[in-house]
Amino acid sequence: MNEFDLSRLEGIIAERANSGDTQSWTARLISAGMDKAAKKLGEEAVETVIAAVARDKKALIAESADLVYHWLVVLKIAGVRLDEVMLELESRTGRSGIAEKESRGKPPESAA
Repeated sequence: MNEFDLSRLEGIIAERANSGDTQSWTARLISAGMDKAAKKLGEEAVETVIAAVARDKKALIAESADLVYHWLVVLKIAGVRLDEVMLELESRTGRSGIAEKESRGKPPESAA
């Protein structure tokens, strides 16, 4: 099993965000601000969906990595820590997804 995890990636992003290195994509993206980072996150989400629908496993893995990276960058800019998101996910595991959505006033979606 690989020892690399999202917490480690979050730490790398934090280091690069503060590095001032103009050759670092992370530093550049963070200095460009939320609008740019969120746009990149959206682009990667769309590319991930396209790979999934195409059933292209290799592309899905690559695009998922890009998606997770850009998601963590957006969290960094927003001042949200990964552990906060994990706590939210953990709080949802004790109930069904349908009940959880209804508790937030969202109608359940059809799986069809």
